[in-house]
Amino acid sequence: MRHGDKNNNLGRTASHRQALMANLTTQLIRHKRITTTLAKAKALRVYAEPLITRSKVDSMNNRRLVFSYLQDKESIKELFGVIGDKVANRPGGYTRIIKLPRRMGDAADMAMIELVDFNEVYGKEAEEGAAKKTRRSRRSGGSKKEAAETTTAPEFNLPFDNKAEEAAPEAPAAEENTSTEENA
Repeated sequence: MRHGDKNNNLGRTASHRQALMANLTTQLIRHKRITTTLAKAKALRVYAEPLITRSKVDSMNNRRLVFSYLQDKESIKELFGVIGDKVANRPGGYTRIIKLPRRMGDAADMAMIELVDFNEVYGKEAEEGAAKKTRRSRRSGGSKKEAAETTTAPEFNLPFDNKAEEAAPEAPAAEENTSTEENA
């Protein structure tokens, strides 16, 4: 029985599992995003996040501890250089798992695991959202007025043809009349 056993063995021996996690973590550090099975991605998150936490403080002891897990000098340089600087202010949650369609050959659940701070698609939206985020009260009277003022189109004084000006207002008015006649 496996009561209380929180380690996903992935059907491998301890040495094989340790080598697998080290290789997956090395590839994640190098490429910032990898595709693997969902079970491996979940196990990788548990394995890699403490190592990334260690990279926030660049000391010889932390480098040696992480090297004892990964055994790859280039990954250690990348982890303590670029990645350590980016995640310095993040309190945790350095990886994101996104589920993908099942694999064609064996119908295994697939997932993409990526470093959160290195995704350009989500990163820009999050930064803009954080900048725009303001505290709103329960009363919504003031915010509607401000929204209406910001959404008005700017007026430009451009030379237009008189024929074009006359034709433009008539077309929408005709459409509005037909829609009201249909509703009545």
